[in-house]
This record gives sequence, structure tokens and C-alpha cells, in this order.
Amino acid sequence: MAGRVFTHCKAATLVAGATGYGLVEDAAIAVQEGRISWVGDASDLPQDYADWEKVELEGALVTPALVDCHTHLVFGGDRSREFALRLEGASYEEIAKAGGGIRSTVSATRQATDEDLLASAVRRVDDLLADGVAVIEVKSGYGLTIEQEMRMLRVARAIEGHRPVRIRTSWLAAHALPPEFEGEADRYIDEIVIPGLEAAVAEGLVDAVDGFCEGIGFSPAQIRKVFDKARELGVRVKLHAEQLSDLKSSVMAAEYGALSADHLEWLAPEDAAVLAAKGVVAVLLPGAFYALRETRLPPLDALRENGVAMALATDCNPGSSPMSSLRLAMNMGCTLFRMTPEEALAGATRHAAKALALAEDHGTIEVGKRADLAVWDVSHPDYLSYWIGGHLLRGRITAGSYRHA
Repeated sequence: MAGRVFTHCKAATLVAGATGYGLVEDAAIAVQEGRISWVGDASDLPQDYADWEKVELEGALVTPALVDCHTHLVFGGDRSREFALRLEGASYEEIAKAGGGIRSTVSATRQATDEDLLASAVRRVDDLLADGVAVIEVKSGYGLTIEQEMRMLRVARAIEGHRPVRIRTSWLAAHALPPEFEGEADRYIDEIVIPGLEAAVAEGLVDAVDGFCEGIGFSPAQIRKVFDKARELGVRVKLHAEQLSDLKSSVMAAEYGALSADHLEWLAPEDAAVLAAKGVVAVLLPGAFYALRETRLPPLDALRENGVAMALATDCNPGSSPMSSLRLAMNMGCTLFRMTPEEALAGATRHAAKALALAEDHGTIEVGKRADLAVWDVSHPDYLSYWIGGHLLRGRITAGSYRHA
């Protein structure tokens, strides 16, 4: 069966080991049955593809479609008042201990209907699609009962029926302690988090298991119990780690073969070697760093020196990262964390796909991968991290079919 060839474009292939984005200045990309069958300089296009349909891209830049590998975008309500309180000097921890923070979103989420949750989530998904995103990870964590947590993941999965996007779901019941379990974190783990995980896995709702390991969250010992159950069930893990303190939770996550450790502002530089040895992706979340006005930077030099894959994500959520632009996260990664634009784009494509165990399908422009690509009205890949806001996306190639943005 013949396919189609996308021609007259610059292709940032982002292949591992390539320099300068793996950029092919005058590229052709052949696609058949939704997958890439050839990519390279147009002058080298094999004769086998001569009769295939040609799609002229008029000099546009083509990159892998972006991957947002850490979001909480299914939730009820908003926390704009807390934003004002933080500006008045209240800390994230103080707001949480006063009954705000995650708990306020839990209350609003429990009260929202499925239709309300889906409608508001789709609006945020539309923002991400406009940024060239094709894959989004969505966590639970705002229900904090078994049924409410499962309901969040069902809503997340339903997004695929409404938008051209691939959704990955993470069980994050170990996100916060609900009021009905005040002072009884161990009982909450035993009665809600673990049995709920078993039920959600049985229903096919879980791609990964996550937890919030912090003084205002759950202890490493409590998270270990959850991860032991995940291992028993054959589900990969990831972890909110070292965001506010150094509990060595990223090292613990590495022991379990975690897909990723996320945040990492308090990661000890010497622990970067552990992440590298175990292949754990460091997911950096500059939106939360910015919104919480943090000052301690993740140890970028140590991560680089040890060859740790560094992903970038929005952390889209109503409290600590009210942001639904992955390009803005890329800009923040460069401006706040001193990443290079090439690191930022790799972080939102190749490394983000690895953080979701999707590297075989997404993240680079290579033969055999899904033809999910972003087509940009820019002259060079640096521009994607440089320019803040605006509409840079010309179109999307989804499973090999092109449509204008």
C-alpha cells in the first residue's frame, strides 16, 4: 500500500546522539499506515517512494509532536485565591496546613460531575494541542477515595474520545491526606491507596503509579508500601521527589526501576549518578518553581555530567502550576533552569516519551515510529523555546494525516 511523503521541510529529528537537533535542512518524511517508513535529505529519497502522494510543507519546521509527561489537568474548581495569598506572603506549606492547597481542589473535584470534569479538562487539552502536544500524562490525586480516584482516571481516558491525543494515566491516590483520615496516613495507605490501586488496575485504568513524597505528603516508608504493591501488580512507578526537601525519595524510586523522578529541586548532586545508573528520567517542572517562587534550582550540572535524561513538563494543576503551555515550560526551562533550547526540545519530546515508557512510538522522527509530528511556522528549532506565547503551530501530522492548526 502506497503512503505519502512530506517534502520541502526542515526536520528536527531529535534522534539520540545527534547534534544540533538532528536537523535535516531539506527533508523528506515518508509515512505509511501511520508510521514513518523513511526520513532523510530529500535528494536521497529512494525511487520506491516516487509514486507516493506528496504533501508540500513549504519550508516549515517539523519536529516530533510534543509530549507533556506530568500533568494534573483533571480537576474541579480553581485556586486563584491561594495565588493571591501566596503573593501576600503565605507559603505553599502554610496554605496546605490551613486546609487549602490540594484539599480545596479535592472538595471541588468531588462535587463536580463527570461532564464538568471532562469539559474543563478538554479546554486545557486544547491549549496543549495548540502547542503541538500529542501525548499527555494525566494523574489522579484529587478524589482521595477509591471511587473518586478511579472516576478521575475514567474521565482522563475519555479525553481520547473527544480530541486527537494519546492519554497516559497515573494512579496518584498518595497525593494528600483527605480530612476524613486526618492524622492517619498509614490507615489511608492501607484502606484507600493500595486497595484502590488493585481495583483501578483490574479495570485497566492505570499506566503508572505515582506518589507525593514530602513532609506535607507521604513518607518514604509509606510510598514503599505503594510501590511494593505496584511491583506485585506489574505496574511501573514514578514519583514526586525532592521538591521541598531531600528525603532521598528519588534514590528510593530508582530502586524500584522508576520511569521518572519529578521536580528534584532538592536532589543532592551525588544522587544524580543513581538516577543515571537506573535509567530514571529527571522530569523538571519549572512552572511550579516559578509559581511557588522557589529559589533552589535542580542540580542541572550534576544531571548533565551523569548523562541523566532530562524531561520538561507543564505540571498543569490548579495550585502550584496553573499553566497549560508546554512551550512556556520550555522557555522557563531555559530562562529559569539554564537549559539550552536543544535540551528543552529534547525534554519535551524524546525524554518525555521515555518518562512515559513510550519511546518506541514517540519522541523522535525515526523509521518505525508513529507519524505524530508538529509542523511549525518558525525558521529554526531554537525559536520554539525563545518566543513566549503566540501561535507558532502551522499544522499537525497525526498518524500520517496532515491538518492545519
